[in-house]
Amino acid sequence: MLGNFSYSNPTRLYFGDDSLFNLNAELAKYGKNVMLCYGGGSIKTNGIYEQVTAILEANGKTVFEDAGVMPNPTVGKLYEGCKIAKENKVDLILAVGGGSVCDYAKAVSVSAYCEDDPWEKYYLRMEDVDNRIIPVGCVLTMVGTGSEMNGGAVITNHEQKLKIGHVFGDAVFPKFAVLNPTFTYTLPKYQMVAGIYDIFNHITEQYFSGVDDNTSDYIAEGLMKSLIHASRIAVQNPTDYEARSNIMWTATWALNTLIAKGKSTDWMVHMIGQSVGAYTDATHGMTLSAVSMAYYRTICPYGLHKFVRFATNVWDVDTNGKTGQQIAAEGLSRMEAWMRELGLVMNIKDLGVTEDMLAGIAKGAFIMDAGYKTLSKDEIVDILKKSM
Repeated sequence: MLGNFSYSNPTRLYFGDDSLFNLNAELAKYGKNVMLCYGGGSIKTNGIYEQVTAILEANGKTVFEDAGVMPNPTVGKLYEGCKIAKENKVDLILAVGGGSVCDYAKAVSVSAYCEDDPWEKYYLRMEDVDNRIIPVGCVLTMVGTGSEMNGGAVITNHEQKLKIGHVFGDAVFPKFAVLNPTFTYTLPKYQMVAGIYDIFNHITEQYFSGVDDNTSDYIAEGLMKSLIHASRIAVQNPTDYEARSNIMWTATWALNTLIAKGKSTDWMVHMIGQSVGAYTDATHGMTLSAVSMAYYRTICPYGLHKFVRFATNVWDVDTNGKTGQQIAAEGLSRMEAWMRELGLVMNIKDLGVTEDMLAGIAKGAFIMDAGYKTLSKDEIVDILKKSM
């Protein structure tokens, strides 16, 4: 039975190849001081920086730049951003980049006026925000995280070897997001396919849990089929607008909280993958792909009915004359074949993990209890060994 829930998503989206024009109307809603966050500088070589700054200048904004946001934003970088935002009385944080930049912007938005250490308050104690929040807007240049339409913000602490996400409430959701598929064209293939798998895993983390056969499951299956189809086109032709549009749109719907409704949600692949990332600083989507097959084959017997449905409805496995175990196994094999077709990393050794790291990675992986099986630390170590 579908349980009771509430649903709200306050983010306004502007989608399409002329969507950046809408930034003008959004900027008019905020004060003069804008903090512009971006990563390593690719937006300067592909022309997006020039387009965005021209609009900021035309709207009379005073811009304070916060460049160098890394793929896995660190707590040290968070403190730097907080200093810039607070000292310059920033009225809006504008994130131009991928999910890491959007995550970082949201983390700064809640941390700049936090009277406590934000790492301790939000990421270790998981407390709610009780201070001023700076509004955030996003201009996407990479898709995968869905960060443009949710309240999540993941931060890495290398000293403590922890990579932790905090899911904040509606007040932290970006106020608006600009989604132009052409902005993703120059992304290297490695990053593109990592983002594609991040999208897929967001869906499976919610799909393989909770009440079955509800509307969320049917939506999730449609999103997965669309992503598989579009990914195969995009890998062959990265500038296929239709494919890149569908990937971008699927990424948003995969994690804007809609398909979680009526589901308990799992998130163990993310917990294990994020812990791998804390040790290796590897690309997020690749940490997920590297541990996924070992994890899903481990929990498959405990949610066999759903893995059978996954095989038939997503991968079109013929069920005639086969047991449930055979159908489910074939579905996972087809998933693995697709992952290899995209060129994803399929083992954690390729990400720099060594045997001596396994116990620490397992220790750093938060154990969730809403999937088909609650893992022990020893079982996480076993999954990691199978992922080697």
